[in-house]
Amino acid sequence: MNGLAIGFDFEPLLELLAMAALVGAVPLLAWQWRHRGDTAARRLRALTVLATFLTFDLILIGALTRLTDSGLGCPDWPGCYGSASPIGAKAEILAAQTAMPTGPVTHGKAWMEMLHRYMAGGVGFLLVVLAGLSWWVWWRGRRTGEATPSPWWATLSLAWVLVQGLFGAWTVTMKLFPAIVTLHLLLALGLLMLLAWQAESYAPKPLRWPAGLRRAVLAFTGLAIAQVALGGWVSTNYAVLACQDFPTCQGQWLPPTDFQHGFTLWRELGRGAHGDWLPFEALTAIHLAHRAGAMVMFAALLALAWALWRQDGQSGPGGQGAGGEGRRWARRLLAVGGWQLASGLSNVVLGWPLVAALAHTGGAAALLLMCAILLARLRAGRSSTVIEPAAQRAGLLTMGSK
Repeated sequence: MNGLAIGFDFEPLLELLAMAALVGAVPLLAWQWRHRGDTAARRLRALTVLATFLTFDLILIGALTRLTDSGLGCPDWPGCYGSASPIGAKAEILAAQTAMPTGPVTHGKAWMEMLHRYMAGGVGFLLVVLAGLSWWVWWRGRRTGEATPSPWWATLSLAWVLVQGLFGAWTVTMKLFPAIVTLHLLLALGLLMLLAWQAESYAPKPLRWPAGLRRAVLAFTGLAIAQVALGGWVSTNYAVLACQDFPTCQGQWLPPTDFQHGFTLWRELGRGAHGDWLPFEALTAIHLAHRAGAMVMFAALLALAWALWRQDGQSGPGGQGAGGEGRRWARRLLAVGGWQLASGLSNVVLGWPLVAALAHTGGAAALLLMCAILLARLRAGRSSTVIEPAAQRAGLLTMGSK
């Protein structure tokens, strides 16, 4: 665990915080201008939606950083060789690149890594503003007797992004330790889902579907998270090209595998639990586990889409009265499922092209985003709370009372 402290240099921290505020201020000013006449709850929802959108972008930038091998472009944290940007670290980067021309440190990789950090700081800045504004609206509502959104959602989002930033630091200082990198990705996706749920809570669109269908959506979400975790483990171990054909792998239906080494979680990149080189059979096992999970996932997606499609054809609450929501959600799931199938196969048969890899990450994020929205609307549909018309017109909806 000593590796957790290696590479921490807080000297440029104030400059980086200023950069984060600058990056976050641009979309914040646009939000302020666009929603200057809205109610407090609508402004909070708009800011949450903005933070959700930028978090989705941040996930893609993080994937691009990983896929271009730029994760160690600046091998310290939070700055780059003690500077707030690669400009101040020009000499150090040049020396590292000269010593190892094909190594992890180049000017391009340093800029890619710092762009990811600047963007992460900007999202963090927005969440600080969102948490502060949420508490101010809640405090004002207590004085006036108005129903106001709970500030704890925004506070949880802020705490979450701080933990996410800590794992980002460990990603660098622990030299792309696979378990840390995978958790960093999963935390980013968790933040995306949390923000989506929070945005839905400001303006609920209840879905009153049967309990069995609600449980099916919840189970599917759990399965999706597990499959995304497997995909992250494939990516962080660079196991995508362990199988370069489909539906077979290495020309065989059952090639040699080593699941024990492949799924030893606490180990260095490319190494086994005892420091020896990771055998190729371990990478094959990682790849095949994700491929098997994809088959289960796609079957579950088809089953859920079919159940949602049938839901609109049934009478009673949640049936025809749902306005075709079941079929709309079925189409959305099928679209994302098809996107993931096409991009995943492209990664294998086309040799892991960058555009396909980014598309696959984006599809995974979109799927979990949809699951979060769907679960939030189903939870709203279970609530028996009736919002008063005046409060509904004002957009001041109580959260956390469900």
